[in-house]
Amino acid sequence: MNKNKIIVLALIAFVGGMFTHSQLYARIQPPVIDPSLKALQSGRASWYSRYSPGINKRTANNEIFNDQALTAAMWDVPFNQLVKVTNLDNGKSVVVRVNDRGPHKRFVRRGRVIDLSRQAFLQIAPPRKGLINVQIELL
Repeated sequence: MNKNKIIVLALIAFVGGMFTHSQLYARIQPPVIDPSLKALQSGRASWYSRYSPGINKRTANNEIFNDQALTAAMWDVPFNQLVKVTNLDNGKSVVVRVNDRGPHKRFVRRGRVIDLSRQAFLQIAPPRKGLINVQIELL
């Protein structure tokens, strides 16, 4: 094989892999959650805004991202599910709607369970905190 054929084949494989990867993320099926389970989980929460690095214009459920809305990103909760997020340090809470997937898996492995929009985070903590301990309940 000549050099050009190898380059073309490598490019086709790369592009094909990109589409397969994006299709797998697009086919996120809503998780089945036991409705009798009120307290979903505890962990750490962070916030993100449209100015955060790597934030897309659209959320995982194809809405235009709005950091002024009371929304959040979680992995194991169906889209449009309302969850109550309580700051365990000060007792303040906010109700948010899940419209995105996140936090990034590398952060989930470190205990982060939810990414809140900037406005939702402001309701329960100052943004300079960055990370807070929270309890999450399904509504």
